[in-house]
Amino acid sequence: MKRILIFTAAMLLTVGAFASDNNNKKANSTQTTAPVSTVVELTSENFNTLVYNVKEADGKYLGTLPAIVDFNATWCGPCRRIAPILEELAAEYAGKIIIYSVDVDKCRDISKAFGIQSIPAILYIPTKGEPQMTTGSRDKATFVEEIQTILLKK
Repeated sequence: MKRILIFTAAMLLTVGAFASDNNNKKANSTQTTAPVSTVVELTSENFNTLVYNVKEADGKYLGTLPAIVDFNATWCGPCRRIAPILEELAAEYAGKIIIYSVDVDKCRDISKAFGIQSIPAILYIPTKGEPQMTTGSRDKATFVEEIQTILLKK
């Protein structure tokens, strides 16, 4: 019985360490040079180090690749409908753009800083030029067109 308890405890610690390591990789994945092929969920803390520091007035984009920031909420139907499209686009454009997700309920300070009043709200951030905000649901073809014209300038 004692062996079973020790084995179970060891397994739980191993699984917990593995899950924690995977979460850290996801949160820090944009800090490496490897292409990111999935939507990266942001918190208020890493938004301020990866995208914009909303506490500084200069408003300088901190990333090296063009980006999409999806402002959403778990209770929002249109947000849930576009989430799989954004995942597909993250894989298709890995190494060319990065796609971030910001839950407006968890990151109220970020939402307030960007004046988010309607979701889904999509912020396109080119590496050169002005960011552009759009709101509402869209299909994949519309996202592709906006990526090409706003972010990749094609």
